[in-house]
Amino acid sequence: MHAFDVLGDPVRRRILELLAGGERSSGEVTAVIQGEFGISQPAVSQHLRVLRDNGFASVRAEGTRRLYAVEPGPLQEVDLWLERFRGFWDQRLDALATELARGRRQRRPNTEKEDTP
Repeated sequence: MHAFDVLGDPVRRRILELLAGGERSSGEVTAVIQGEFGISQPAVSQHLRVLRDNGFASVRAEGTRRLYAVEPGPLQEVDLWLERFRGFWDQRLDALATELARGRRQRRPNTEKEDTP
């Protein structure tokens, strides 16, 4: 399965967002996903399996629990692919940063004038 096919599903993207905050048990992931998407535990397990089978997540056993974590490799590949498109928004973000800095300078009180009698 292609990386964008994996990431194209909103449930899998949300699972990755949860895992980006650190390792989580399958029960924790399932509880959040069921609450947000209203899908069954087997459906959540299937999404976790797709992430695992495609290298986006890893799983390790801790007693009876299964702990999932993000695997950065496939995300780095997506990032490399996106690199060619960054020029479309980098200039705009730089321009926005310049305008924000101008606005801060214009709103800043002139302390030198206040200090002189």
